[in-house]
Amino acid sequence: MLAYLRELVVQTFLQSETESLEATQRNSGKINRKVIFICCYVALGLTLIHYLMEVSFASGLLKDLSPTLSLRFESLMYVSPRAQLWRLAWWAFLIISIYAFIPMLIIRFLFRESVSNYGLRSRGAFKDIRLYVGMLCVMIPLVFYFSTTKSFQARYPFYDLKQGEPYFPDFMIWELLYFLQFFALEFFFRGFVLHGLKNRFGFYSIFIMTIPYCMIHFGKPLPETIAAIIAGIVLGILSLKSRSVYLGVLIHYSVAITMDLCSLWHKMK
Repeated sequence: MLAYLRELVVQTFLQSETESLEATQRNSGKINRKVIFICCYVALGLTLIHYLMEVSFASGLLKDLSPTLSLRFESLMYVSPRAQLWRLAWWAFLIISIYAFIPMLIIRFLFRESVSNYGLRSRGAFKDIRLYVGMLCVMIPLVFYFSTTKSFQARYPFYDLKQGEPYFPDFMIWELLYFLQFFALEFFFRGFVLHGLKNRFGFYSIFIMTIPYCMIHFGKPLPETIAAIIAGIVLGILSLKSRSVYLGVLIHYSVAITMDLCSLWHKMK
């Protein structure tokens, strides 16, 4: 496995650095507007998510536009029998919109490029599936251990399943939304950001991408935030090599669903 990992890193390094050097030589003396735009959008997007996911802040903005619309929004988020699901759906909507939908529009109509060039290639996407199996073999025992801690159980699952509440439909709806937001997250960091910066920064675009990716984990349990640094680098290498985020989505969601199920199991014992 170590030899395989070494070969994976070396091949990815050589491939990405060669392509970056060629792109830099072609565009020597020109301002790289794409890099500037992507970096600014990352800062703006993360800022919008941070503020808009606060229901009170979003409601205040709606109130300036339409008091009636603001009241309906607050009713769904706080008064509705399914208020918890609505709040989580609002969060997922923001993630999917800002991390995936808007960047796809930017790629297609501003950059005038194919979205498939930003991590959505299916060919060869699962070539390194054995690394997925290896990561799961490492992560699942760790997740099971940390799921016994109070900080972990206080955080997961995001949908607080009440005693006696059935899993269907609300909890299952949430898990579907949870999967979609993971796809959006992987596309944003390991697709839009990583592949948008690679022609300028080559292999080192992985580490640039990992900085904001780690920061979105602030407030979560410390082991998870530290693990995000490692995951960001590993998933970045995989995406840069395969030009696909699909394996990253599979890894990310497999760990997340394991976290949810372990936490539920401990809470309901």
